[in-house]
Amino acid sequence: MLKYKITVKKSKIAGTGAFAAVPIPAKRKIGNMEGEIISYREAQKRVKKQPGNVLFMVEFDNDPIALDASVNSNELRFINHSCDPNVFMRRAYQKVEYYTLRPIKKGEELTCDYGETHHEGTLPCKCGAKNCRGFI
Repeated sequence: MLKYKITVKKSKIAGTGAFAAVPIPAKRKIGNMEGEIISYREAQKRVKKQPGNVLFMVEFDNDPIALDASVNSNELRFINHSCDPNVFMRRAYQKVEYYTLRPIKKGEELTCDYGETHHEGTLPCKCGAKNCRGFI
């Protein structure tokens, strides 16, 4: 469920991105990423079948489950990585929630620092931030 209108369109960072269709204040919940809760084992199988670097899988810390956002999802699955993000992700209680870190302008792309990923620092980062780490 989204609390603010989000649009999906071509991103300068990578492929498709999620963009604020309205201004969003700081420290507000944007919404929950939708998808299917599956076992960690099933997530590993599905990741191997997904083409290229297009992954819509979120694993939960301390829990052998994942959210497959390629199934029954919403616009939040298109939030791209940035080393200087404007939103953060909270994973708890089998939910993936997004919150704003600062005010977001209408038309601005929503970005989140993915932190550690299955890429293990080998995927080049294209976020363009001044503090870009270079890899995801």
